[in-house]
Amino acid sequence: MLNDITASCWFTYLLLFLTQIGLSPRDAAIVMLSGQVADGFATVFVGESIDRFGHFKIWHAAGSLLVAISFSSVFGGCLPCTILHSNSLTLETLSYSMFAAIFNIGWAATQVSHMAMVNYITLNSTSRVALTSSRNAFSMVANLALYAIALVVFGVSKADTKENTESQYRWIAYSCITVGCCFVVVFLMGTKEPRLRITLRETNRARIPWAYWFRKILYYQVAMVYLLTRLVLNVSQAYLAFFVIDDLQMAQSAKALIPAIIYICSFVVSVMLQEIPWNGKGLKAYYCAGGIIWMFCGVSVLFLPRSINSFMYAISVLIGIANALILVTAISMQSVLVGSELGGCAFVCGSLSFLDKMSCGIALYVLQSHKNGTSPEDVVTSTHSFDFSVTRYGLGLVPAVCSFIGVVVTYFMELDGTILKPLCQPLLLE
Repeated sequence: MLNDITASCWFTYLLLFLTQIGLSPRDAAIVMLSGQVADGFATVFVGESIDRFGHFKIWHAAGSLLVAISFSSVFGGCLPCTILHSNSLTLETLSYSMFAAIFNIGWAATQVSHMAMVNYITLNSTSRVALTSSRNAFSMVANLALYAIALVVFGVSKADTKENTESQYRWIAYSCITVGCCFVVVFLMGTKEPRLRITLRETNRARIPWAYWFRKILYYQVAMVYLLTRLVLNVSQAYLAFFVIDDLQMAQSAKALIPAIIYICSFVVSVMLQEIPWNGKGLKAYYCAGGIIWMFCGVSVLFLPRSINSFMYAISVLIGIANALILVTAISMQSVLVGSELGGCAFVCGSLSFLDKMSCGIALYVLQSHKNGTSPEDVVTSTHSFDFSVTRYGLGLVPAVCSFIGVVVTYFMELDGTILKPLCQPLLLE
């Protein structure tokens, strides 16, 4: 919950916050890219360390502590600027980039340890999907909590100055940290360090070298699908608020209402997915269904005119359904890839997260860099019913293309032979 609520704030409000306090779109993109790059390299290090030494809960606790300490500085004032009594935008960019990197290192430690635990808790494929679905459902709860917090903060305070804007987002950050830390305490106190109680081959327990995974075609297929899935979700989330307000010129309330609809629909679908018995064909079918829905939504967003902007509410329902379908199945494909080879599951999670973070950081940097010539005023004064802005490309074209490629790759995957038989006993220590 701590990771999900802070990540939602990161992708939804970071670019908006940084541009509101005076940074250029390119500088704002640099801050986000620095965090994504730090996250990417940290995931590989953490994954390798967990495979070598274990101790999932220690990594989770350490990462959560780092997130809690650093996140308020990501959305706070420029501490070095205050110390040095400087108003330099370069120093401000460096300061936010530094805290963004620290936050993402902690985020990576928490994320990889939590994802890898799923594969140690059970070897049953259906149980792994159920755990992933439950995990995704609470991710939607975290996103909804963020928008509820933001709605209250934006409603009771005004951002008429730079200081007030920083204060607004700092209170949002403090609230997110408080809510997330409560769940961290429950998680650390309520769960046990997972260990297998079933007799496996010694090679399955031992650490597996990287080269083993690099020789498997399925590794590259799953990596590609996971990378494309994260691009769809993260890029669309980053530009949703911009699109609703700047391109469609909807009411300010839509900035919170439309994301809320998306996450409510994703939550409902995630809960429903827990009740389905899973196999390889099922994973492929549901991922392709979600990808096709996103292709339709992407095209709709790309050509949606302002005159019928209310259709965005219907599109948001479909986006929520598609997000849950592709994310749950893409993460579950990692479990299929790992199977019973538990000695490398943390590396698989870490390496795939590395690709995810690097690709999302680069994509957002490229899109944001081309946003220099586009401003809300330009959009408002335009006489066309819609303009092909960077925001439309980020929310419409990029997710649609990524979904199409993901569906093609998934169609040619061979997952059937890797599904394991059900187990007869639980795998957690009593």
